[in-house]
Amino acid sequence: MNSYRFLMDLAVILLSTKALGLITRRLHMPQVVGALLAGLILGPGMLGLIHETTYIANTAEIGVVVLMFCAGMETDVCELKKAGKASFIIAFLGVFLPLVSGLLTAAFLNGRYSLESGADVSVFFQNLFIGIILTATSVSITVEALKEIGKLDSAAGNAILGAAIIDDVLGIIAFTIVTGLNDSNTNFMLVIIKVFGFFAFSAIMAVLFHKVLRLAYKITDRPRKRHAISVFVLCLIMSYCAEHFFDVADITGAFIAGLIVSTSPFRGYMEKSFDTLSSLYLSPLFFASIGLSVILPKMDNDLILFTAALTAVAIISKVVGCGYGARMMSYSKQEALQIGIGMISRGEVALIVAHKGQALGLVNSELLGPIVVVVIITTIITPILLKLSFSEKVAG
Repeated sequence: MNSYRFLMDLAVILLSTKALGLITRRLHMPQVVGALLAGLILGPGMLGLIHETTYIANTAEIGVVVLMFCAGMETDVCELKKAGKASFIIAFLGVFLPLVSGLLTAAFLNGRYSLESGADVSVFFQNLFIGIILTATSVSITVEALKEIGKLDSAAGNAILGAAIIDDVLGIIAFTIVTGLNDSNTNFMLVIIKVFGFFAFSAIMAVLFHKVLRLAYKITDRPRKRHAISVFVLCLIMSYCAEHFFDVADITGAFIAGLIVSTSPFRGYMEKSFDTLSSLYLSPLFFASIGLSVILPKMDNDLILFTAALTAVAIISKVVGCGYGARMMSYSKQEALQIGIGMISRGEVALIVAHKGQALGLVNSELLGPIVVVVIITTIITPILLKLSFSEKVAG
């Protein structure tokens, strides 16, 4: 009978995410906040009623892949091309400023490293890796919030999506540099080649997809279920290849797959089909799983101070870095604020990076507490602040 426990877990997760989603909507907050809170309340961080299982984790991974696939399909490719240069500037400053400010904050508050003292190099790498964690952006949270308020295809929305992709690539490079300096087995040039190889692979897949699509369109000019299955296969293949062959995040592969499909004549039909799948099952499970994965360790006064400082730096550095980059590229003050806020959330990306860093010995266990708190706060406040930034009162 225990083997069927996952059915009850799913029922509780879906019911609680919907209930808290309705409550947060009544409070004029995005429903995704309710889903995040549901996972946090049900999980080991609070009540401990549900623990993350392999099934939940794997299904949640499919959920974020489909979410990013939908975001790609709903993206205006022409607008995204226009935002290409701007997205790079925004992403670069949105990586550089959090990295430097995170490093300095960790070095200052840890009190164990100074450039003049010639202290243990491993402590420096620990502080540097905290900066690397702060460079992460969990665009899936922002995508859901933008979809909910109908601003995914806005100028700010397209800039956020473009910047998030580049942010992911720059984050991979930064992570590789740090691990490479700390581990001689890491080949930095190979990683760069893989990143460029992924985008070359994406271009080839786009050409092949549209050739096959034109052939299918000659047979029938109406979208069929088999077309939906075909594009889903494309999404899964792109996601798998991104991670397995190119060491690029699977959500980046899913988003690129969505961009490929967005230029097809079946786009509207596909959007409706996958939006139903995502909102009914996969998306709530994904956002709840973030809360389920949170376990808060005990923290002393020093770590509480460090947590508060790190949280402030995490928020301010993204808003200032990405916002300033947006202003440099002639976005309005309002749009710059929206872009900066949209890049705040660290979500599951920071948790994954932190976990990998701990496995490599770059982060000790006592610093995981502050990192988890930063993830929780930035993940919850991003959709709230994003909705406020798009409100008519703020815009006026």
